[in-house]
Amino acid sequence: DLKQTAQQAEDSTAVAWLARLGLASRGIVWLVIGLLALSVAAGNQEKTDRNGALRAIAEKPFGEVLLVVLIVGFLGYAAWRGLSAAVGHRDQSDPKKRWRKRAVSASRAVLYTGFAVSTLTFLLQGGGGKDNTAPLTARVMSHTGGRSLIFAVGVAVVIGGLATAVRGARRKQEDRLQGYRVPQALRKPVIVVGVVGLVGRGLVIALIGSFLVKAAAQFKPDEAKGLDAALKTVAEQAYGRGLLFAAALALVAFALWSFAEAAYRET
Repeated sequence: DLKQTAQQAEDSTAVAWLARLGLASRGIVWLVIGLLALSVAAGNQEKTDRNGALRAIAEKPFGEVLLVVLIVGFLGYAAWRGLSAAVGHRDQSDPKKRWRKRAVSASRAVLYTGFAVSTLTFLLQGGGGKDNTAPLTARVMSHTGGRSLIFAVGVAVVIGGLATAVRGARRKQEDRLQGYRVPQALRKPVIVVGVVGLVGRGLVIALIGSFLVKAAAQFKPDEAKGLDAALKTVAEQAYGRGLLFAAALALVAFALWSFAEAAYRET
């Protein structure tokens, strides 16, 4: 039946490799974003968001081919997460925990489908795209209840970012790996990039959420900032370039953690 077919698909080698390709694709994008942020910390003007990363990739030899690989990877990861949401986590004996994990898988499936669509749109349009956080925030806040909605979203993003940082500090991410497969020489480096990457990325996400909260609280939509604007705002503060440099290194560490997951994660 359909359920049995979905379970067999989730357990298949092909889906596992697509999931790993998706994790590697995530790593490539965050690696480029981290390197662009390092360039900004050095005084250059770069676009340190997903569009900036995709543009940097597209400008390289065979860049468009790599973008196609990223699209396939994101779709593969989304398919794996979608199957996990439908029939996965069968080894979890607690029904509540099982359904909670399936809900997380469903949200990741939607997120990575969005990544695939946005990357495909970027490719088909030949680049372009802007950080539309502030205009979107302005449109939402212009409607009844919009200001409260933006405030709630901002708070949720802050909480989500801080939760990611706390999980990273507590090394919960290591539970995802098949530890016996990690070479002895790589175990300590993998632990380090996992902690630094997730803590740093979580704090950056929380920073973006704080700008949304500020925009709603002060009723100033232009205070809302995406990743690029948030990092550049950090650079403008006292000791900002040092902080941006640290944030950039954390994003590079998260990219390396993504590669470690691609290689050793339990799928």
